[in-house]
Amino acid sequence: MNRTTHSEAAGPATTPLRALARELLPAETAERWIGLLRPTVGLMAAEGRETVVGRLGGAPELPADVEWPTWEGNGPLAFVAAVDCAALPVNALDIPLPDDGTLSFFYFDGQIDDGDALVLPDDRESWAGARVLYTPAGTPTVERATPQGLDPYPVVPLTARLEETAPDPYHPLIEEVFAGTGSDHPVYGEEFLDALGEAGEGAAHRIGGHADPVQNPVETEVAHGVLGGGTAWDDPRLAEEARGWTLLAQFDSDDDADMMWGDCGALYWLIRPEDLAERRFEAAMFTWQCC
Repeated sequence: MNRTTHSEAAGPATTPLRALARELLPAETAERWIGLLRPTVGLMAAEGRETVVGRLGGAPELPADVEWPTWEGNGPLAFVAAVDCAALPVNALDIPLPDDGTLSFFYFDGQIDDGDALVLPDDRESWAGARVLYTPAGTPTVERATPQGLDPYPVVPLTARLEETAPDPYHPLIEEVFAGTGSDHPVYGEEFLDALGEAGEGAAHRIGGHADPVQNPVETEVAHGVLGGGTAWDDPRLAEEARGWTLLAQFDSDDDADMMWGDCGALYWLIRPEDLAERRFEAAMFTWQCC
């Protein structure tokens, strides 16, 4: 399967993010920063006759022999979203996403216990509170009834648009490429960061690309959980581990789907590229952030 590299996947020579960098950063710095841009499949509510590639909410369709995901001792997970990989421009991404089949995302959203149990990367006992299920194309499925105690989210059909994403200013890649430059470097300049904020980060829901964190880089949060909650935040192993994780999916709060993750937060699933290539979705990690 042919996949694009970061530079190949970045798209046309001129895009809003590239133009912004070339306007506000020194030439060499701008090109280095542009080299970190990544393609994503932005997901947004489908309108009219737009092609539907997935949905938020509703009831999942799963093989009859696959159990509804449950966090033992806490209860069933809520169904968040599903995407049809065959309907996505997967060859335009820089991650080895399946060419077909369905990805279904589940999360223990607090409906059952009024938000008492939290799913956190630093709490290994909570990792069962978020799951990704992959159903290969051609597998017979049935629509599942939502377990007692959960209310399904309203259905929002999703369409897709290929977009370009920038890393968070404190993403491990930024710190690696511009190592030792200090906080006065142009990539941390107020004018550039303000312009990036005004440009927005594209679709709130996405597959692949860079995450749009509400707080700190999500890769660092996941790496901290993998290494163990006692790991010092300045431990050099943290940055190394964080570079091994990539965004699989991000689902933001969404009024149409009646989804509110904390205070206007977002859900993030990350995975190692080698696990994604081998379809080891059980190895995906989860974190969430809110304002």
